[in-house]
Amino acid sequence: MRHLTSTSLRLVACAFAAILLATVAASDARAERRVAFVVGNGAYKSVDPLPNPAIDAKAIAGLLRNAGFEVVEGTDLGRDAMTAKLRDFALSTQGADVALFFYAGHGIAVNGKNYLIPVDADLKSEMDVKFGAAIDVDVTLDQTMSDAKVKLVLLDACRDNPFAAKIRSATRTRNVVVSSGLAEMKSGEGTLIAFATGPGQTALDGETGGNSPFTRALLAHIATPGVEIQQAMTRVRAQVSEETKKQQLPWGHTNLTGSVYLNPTGAPALAAIAPSPAGDAAVPSGPTRSAVSEAELEFWRTIKDSNKPEELNAYLLNFPNGQFRPIALARIASLQAQPAKPKAAAAATDPALFTAEASLATEDKLGLTKTKRRDVQKRLTALGFDTKADGKFTDDTRAVITRWQAARGYPSTGFLNGPQHKALLKEDISEAEVDDPAAAAKPSRRAERKVVVRERRSSSSGGGGGGRYNGPPPIFNMMLGGPFRR
Repeated sequence: MRHLTSTSLRLVACAFAAILLATVAASDARAERRVAFVVGNGAYKSVDPLPNPAIDAKAIAGLLRNAGFEVVEGTDLGRDAMTAKLRDFALSTQGADVALFFYAGHGIAVNGKNYLIPVDADLKSEMDVKFGAAIDVDVTLDQTMSDAKVKLVLLDACRDNPFAAKIRSATRTRNVVVSSGLAEMKSGEGTLIAFATGPGQTALDGETGGNSPFTRALLAHIATPGVEIQQAMTRVRAQVSEETKKQQLPWGHTNLTGSVYLNPTGAPALAAIAPSPAGDAAVPSGPTRSAVSEAELEFWRTIKDSNKPEELNAYLLNFPNGQFRPIALARIASLQAQPAKPKAAAAATDPALFTAEASLATEDKLGLTKTKRRDVQKRLTALGFDTKADGKFTDDTRAVITRWQAARGYPSTGFLNGPQHKALLKEDISEAEVDDPAAAAKPSRRAERKVVVRERRSSSSGGGGGGRYNGPPPIFNMMLGGPFRR
């Protein structure tokens, strides 16, 4: 130590101070109270369901929990359940440092005011919106988040909204402006508001079974280590614009008074003023690149867009404390939240298949002619659910539809909705197995026809037995492995 120069001593002292300040900063980040409200509404009862919101909400909730947030979470909530969740959120934000509000689902703007729509709402007029069926955004944010120091609002609710047309058609006596997208909002002090697209415009849903473009970009950027939230939202806008070929551009308004990091790891520390080895000149302060090894970066680049949990888990195994851990965990949670697909319905990926109930009203919307009803009956029979193809949905046909729904894991009502009808038409008949317990007790008509063909071939082949069919009886073939196949 006697041989250390004064410059070296200053470097050691600054390095020690840097470590101390970084430790204090990390402790402060852990001590922060951060709470979030995360809800995704997709299983609407009076209009066609949305495929993504429930998946979006589960992924965002997982990301925020990994970033240290307490999360009040819900999916497919009616008016009462949504109000209860908001009450819980309001209690949790008291004295919070950061409060985050995320909603995915239908939203609507009426005369410049924004409303979120619960799944049990049936909005037919302006009065339905204003008197309790919908959730007033301004009132909600004021009542639930006003006590938090930092308020972040992320709304993936600018969908192409079928309620808007209903309300417009019901309005005759006064000029009511109704838009499917949301109206512009101004943020108060310490607040950031972000929409999936610009005011009055509609956003894309994204692929069935995945995330919307806006939520996918949020997952990719808002918890990136050391990236400030406003910088992250700039990256979100860029990604959405690129993915949608400039059809959608997220919009936001911010009035934050300081830097906010959802994942402070790698954030610029106060210790970034350590002098350089060349002398006493200070290193310019500001954001610095996170300490990520080249090996980790290269590994992450290869799997960052993967939808395979085993690849994302491989990253976590190799880099258990990696900088991209929150993103990997959130994506795994999103993939695991997707409903399992029954073997015979593997082509059906719409989550609404397993949540949205069908009724006479949803079936009437399909506009099934007698020919189309006959096609449904023929397809059910080909799949092993035998019914008469007469183009009439009698009680017998309803019972067969119910058995088909139960075998696929769908809500079993005996009626069809849009997602179920599409799934039925997509099922591969050539690979179908008999899944109907009632049909399994006897050969299907298709199996019987194949038995007759085999009998004819046997009698014309010159085999023994005087032309009789000497193979096992049809019911025995069913026991061995199902109907005969071409």
